[in-house]
Amino acid sequence: MKFDKKSLLLYAVTDRHWLKNETLYDQVEKALQGGTTFVQLREKNLDEGTFLDEAKEIKKLCKQYKVPFVINDNVKIAMEMDADGVHVGQSDMEAGDVRALIGPDKILGVSAQTVEQAVLAEKRGADYLGVGAVFPTGSKDDADDVSRETLQAICKAVSIPVIAIGGITGDNVKKLSSTGICGIAVISAIFGQSDILTATRELKKSTIEMVEA
Repeated sequence: MKFDKKSLLLYAVTDRHWLKNETLYDQVEKALQGGTTFVQLREKNLDEGTFLDEAKEIKKLCKQYKVPFVINDNVKIAMEMDADGVHVGQSDMEAGDVRALIGPDKILGVSAQTVEQAVLAEKRGADYLGVGAVFPTGSKDDADDVSRETLQAICKAVSIPVIAIGGITGDNVKKLSSTGICGIAVISAIFGQSDILTATRELKKSTIEMVEA
C-alpha cells in the first residue's frame, strides 16, 4: 500500500482490554466507519496462531476501507501475513534490522522519546515516528512522558511525519496544535468508548482542526 502522510491523521491502536461482548474485528470496523485513517494491531498476549488468524481478517477489513494496516512489534507475523508494515518501540528490534527484513516497500513506524532516537530512526529507515507519551496514560506501562518542547524539537529535527501518542482525548487534542505533528495515535479514546463510531468521528473532526490550526 502506498504510504501517505495524510493517512496518519487518526491512527487507531487496538486493545482487547475493552472488548466486552464484541469481537476486535467489530470494534475495528466501527472505528473505520467513524473515519480512522490508519490501524495498528497490538497484541501482547495472544498465541501466534490466533494472532495470525486475527491479523489476516483485520487486514482484509482495512483493505476494504483503503486504510494502512500495520502490526505492533511482531515482525515475523507482519511478514507472514503480508501486513502493510510494522511498528516497533525502542526496546523491540532495531529499526535498521527491521527495514532489512521487511524490505523497502513496507511501512516502518518507530516509537521515539528523544530527538536522538528520532534522528537515528529516520536514518535507519523509519517512514514515520510515534512520539509520546504526550499526556499521562494508563494504556502503556512503558511510555515515558514527552514534553511539548521535545515534541516540537523532534518534528523540527526529522523530515519524516510525526504523530503524537499517549493519553490523547477529544478534550486535550487541541493542546497539540502548532507542534508540527501530522496526526495522533490513540487507544482508549477510540476503543475505550461506549460508542466507538461516534467517538472516532468526533475525534477525527477535532484532530483535523488541531492539525490545521
